[in-house]
Amino acid sequence: MAAVTSSAASAAAGLQVNAAGSPTDVAMMYLQDETTDGDMGNLSLEELDLTTDEYILDEVDIHIQANLEDDLVKEALKTGVDLRQYSKQVEAELQRIEQASIKDYIKESQNIALLHNQITACDSILERMEGMLSGFQSDLSSISSEIQTLQQQSVSMNVRLKNRQAVRSHLSQLVDELVVPGAMISTILESPVTEQEFLEQLHELNNKINFAKELSFRETLACSDIQDIVDRLKLKAVSKIREFILQKIYSFRKPMTNYQIPQNTLLKYRFFYQFLLANERTVAKEIRDEYVDTMSKIYYSYFKSYSGRLLKVQYEEVADKDDLMGVEDTAKKGFFSKPSLKSRNTIFTLGQRGAILSPAELEGPILVPHTAQRGDSRYPYEMLFRSQHYALLDNGCREFLFLSDFFMVAGNSALDLFNCIMGKTLSMFLVEVENFVLKMAAEFPSRRDQLIFLINNYDMLLGVLMERAADDSKEVEGFQQLLLARTQEFIEEILSSPFGGMVAFVKEAEVLIEKGQLDRLKNEEARITQLVRGFSSTWKQSVESMSQDVMRSFTNFKNGTSIIQGALTQLIQYYHGFHKVLNQPTFRSLAVRSELINLHHLMVEVKKHKPNF
Repeated sequence: MAAVTSSAASAAAGLQVNAAGSPTDVAMMYLQDETTDGDMGNLSLEELDLTTDEYILDEVDIHIQANLEDDLVKEALKTGVDLRQYSKQVEAELQRIEQASIKDYIKESQNIALLHNQITACDSILERMEGMLSGFQSDLSSISSEIQTLQQQSVSMNVRLKNRQAVRSHLSQLVDELVVPGAMISTILESPVTEQEFLEQLHELNNKINFAKELSFRETLACSDIQDIVDRLKLKAVSKIREFILQKIYSFRKPMTNYQIPQNTLLKYRFFYQFLLANERTVAKEIRDEYVDTMSKIYYSYFKSYSGRLLKVQYEEVADKDDLMGVEDTAKKGFFSKPSLKSRNTIFTLGQRGAILSPAELEGPILVPHTAQRGDSRYPYEMLFRSQHYALLDNGCREFLFLSDFFMVAGNSALDLFNCIMGKTLSMFLVEVENFVLKMAAEFPSRRDQLIFLINNYDMLLGVLMERAADDSKEVEGFQQLLLARTQEFIEEILSSPFGGMVAFVKEAEVLIEKGQLDRLKNEEARITQLVRGFSSTWKQSVESMSQDVMRSFTNFKNGTSIIQGALTQLIQYYHGFHKVLNQPTFRSLAVRSELINLHHLMVEVKKHKPNF
């Protein structure tokens, strides 16, 4: 079969060389080639020398063993066939089959030639297709390189796009902030400040001013392009706002003006002051000072006038110390007797006057004096007092809230601004309270009773103030000074009765010592003797009596204890001064000096009289 295949290949090669020849010629050429090859195949196995050294016996044994395993060889060996004869038969059979195959090939030569032509045509077609595919492949290669180039360009463009988008937001914001639109210019220059559009454009202008300041710190060149326009618009806006606010402040000064209405108007435009404070502090300070000056005068004149008008609607008849509840109207009256009261029942009867302390009455509407006068109405002093102070409270709270909101202050700054406005008015009320207390104290005949009344009332006022105000407030400090002054005076007053002679002598001697004229008291031995012996014999009873008297006079035990301690301390200081005077050379020869009480012993004894609460 291998020979047949080789012959067919040779025939096909011959057909390719002379494809134009006839099929018969081609077959004959093939047979001649086969004949030549057949001569080489007539080899005799007998001529082979199996003993030559060129063969490897081991491999031969393996080959023989493999052949012995073949089924045909096994069958031949079993039947006892001669292998040489059998080989010749096989060879003859192969030659016969080969001849038959050649005949079949010659018989099918035309088909084979046709097949060859078809294969040749297909080969040319495939060659052309190969050329086309090669060209297509080269095109694809160029396209791939172009696609790769486009991809690189796309990546580069994408990066540039992202960079531009990243820059765009900042750059667009920068451009928007730098651009001054015409609508803003026309609105700031022409529109009234009360229009909403002006307020909106003022906000935008404020943003641009702040942005321009920020850019100027960064030394941005674009800032210089708009700086002049922004500055001009700012000056125009400041001028219009200043004129508007000052006009509203001046409207407060008109008589019978309800200043709360223009205040509410200013609150609607609180951004105006914020704009001035941020961009023109001098104008903002001018407006603030003008408002403080105006409102301070308005509140002072209003409450001064209101207090005076309230007194006109008080009950005309007021009981005094000479009016009695139980006196009979039919009693015989002398020429100098005081006429009887017409409305004794109204004056001496409480009625509903205590209801003024109820929450509903305390927070009720204030009295309007001219309305009350028109209706010929009269009110007790309690209602007038409540109306006056509730008006002060209401206006003070409103003013504090307005200042905090409009002027944007808080904490101590708000309190300072509030005091600048309401301080004069509050001082007027404090002076009235002080004058009222002094007036009531003057009703007492003795100075000692007056001081007791003043100390008790100042202490009570301080207690109320310290519950609601800071310890370092102006009001608290004022009443503390008054209380301290009256307490010191009272201490001198209670010491003057039992120890007045010694106190006067010490003060007189200290003055003469300073002047170097103590010799003027050289002849006062009798006076000194009386003072020494009088103090030694009566000081314990005097201190005990003084302590009891003080504790009975003051309702605040803590205050009474402080006064007693102060009085005893002052007494020891005076007695110490008395010792120092008698130790002077002028009085060293006096025999009565031996009767002086030891100062340390006096201090120990005095401590026993200090009350503990």
